[in-house]
Amino acid sequence: MLIELDDIAREYVVGGELVRALAGVTVHIEKGEWVAIIGQSGSGKSTLMNVIGCLDTPTRGTYRLNGHDVSRLSDDALADIRNREIGFIFQNFQLLPRETALANVELPLVYRGEKAKVRRARAIEALQKVKLDNRMLHKPTELSGGQRQRVAIARALAAEPSLLLADEPTGNLDSATGEEIVKLFEELHQQGHTIVLVTHEPKLAARCPRAVRLSDGLVVGDGPGEQVAFGGLRP
Repeated sequence: MLIELDDIAREYVVGGELVRALAGVTVHIEKGEWVAIIGQSGSGKSTLMNVIGCLDTPTRGTYRLNGHDVSRLSDDALADIRNREIGFIFQNFQLLPRETALANVELPLVYRGEKAKVRRARAIEALQKVKLDNRMLHKPTELSGGQRQRVAIARALAAEPSLLLADEPTGNLDSATGEEIVKLFEELHQQGHTIVLVTHEPKLAARCPRAVRLSDGLVVGDGPGEQVAFGGLRP
């Protein structure tokens, strides 16, 4: 089991009020699965993504990632887990504008301390995987939105993570380009990558083999993507 979330709660105090962003979430995800986390604004999906991505720690509950209990790790230990286990893909790409596509893809490997030859070879391989090796020396401003998202996906792949965690990956793309990115995720899933995709769009969640729907910090649906996206299948 790659992801084991058991009775995860996350509470905040905002303006003197207690906010229960997650109220006891239990979700297990196997290696090689492609799962959508779907919900409306305020459902808790972004908080759950932050917990899964080791960007936040739960107030209560246990989170095991690839066999490691990461529920109560220090910030430094969480940063190390993120670097080694998780490849992030963001809605707004988060690329360095003055660097080439190749340099952007190499970046996680720089932080990991990999040698220059290793970084370069793995970055080129990742760009080939997303069919963008012919644009590797271009800067983000010289690339289309879809190409920039492919660079972001290649950057996530280069570190050979256990998990690809995508936050609204088609949110800034037109429908045709978004479809290209979804097809790329389908290919990556067929190659054995584990993908967790966070979205508020039912059509995107329906493309995933499995979807988990959140509402008011609770899991209210977990099952085949199309059923949960449009039918709210009960867990």
